[in-house]
Amino acid sequence: MKAHILQHVAFEDPGSIASWLRQRDARVSTTPFFESSARLPQPDDVDLLVVMGGPMSVNDEAALPWLVDEKRFVRAMLQAGKPVVGICLGAQLIANALGARVYPGPRREIGWLDIEGAAVDAPLLSLPPRERVFHWHGETFDLPGGATRLASSAGCRNQAFQWGERAIGLQFHLESTPQTVNAIVEHCRDELVPDIDVQSEPVILAEPVASYARINALMGRVLDYVTR
Repeated sequence: MKAHILQHVAFEDPGSIASWLRQRDARVSTTPFFESSARLPQPDDVDLLVVMGGPMSVNDEAALPWLVDEKRFVRAMLQAGKPVVGICLGAQLIANALGARVYPGPRREIGWLDIEGAAVDAPLLSLPPRERVFHWHGETFDLPGGATRLASSAGCRNQAFQWGERAIGLQFHLESTPQTVNAIVEHCRDELVPDIDVQSEPVILAEPVASYARINALMGRVLDYVTR
């Protein structure tokens, strides 16, 4: 398997996705958009695309012109029917590449909060009826045309969606490890302004290791699904 990762900031790495890829002896390449040497591959050279998160907005094309090329590449992968998984910003990029609007959500979600899986029929991906997962986002998106909602939450209607047979967008972070959560807290703690769905730093970092194992297993199930 030739996997490619689109990474937007150094402190949001693939987390448990890297372990899943190692277990399958995948050949992994990366486009680090935070480096001036970043280059995109040809879609034909990629079997699985993972689009990571980041603190920027998909609407920041004027300040970050590489977003234009990234969206074009994501769109090409989607149109080719390749497996694509987007996480947080990555989910918003998939939605936007498919023509959907991305905009500030009704409230920010930061911390360990519940999502509710939608009742869907096979062969669509089925998520658990209720799952406590890690969030860090302030924007949301409209559901792209032809997509099916897979999960929602009290603060965000579109938490996960499927487009076609092999494209999944997740507004939340199933790939999180204690190391990746510590990194995002360290770099983005200025966003921890008290709000209804914004947890404090001590609460976020006190989450037991078992929670990470649970969401990482679900991340693996998503990856198994799109690469089936």
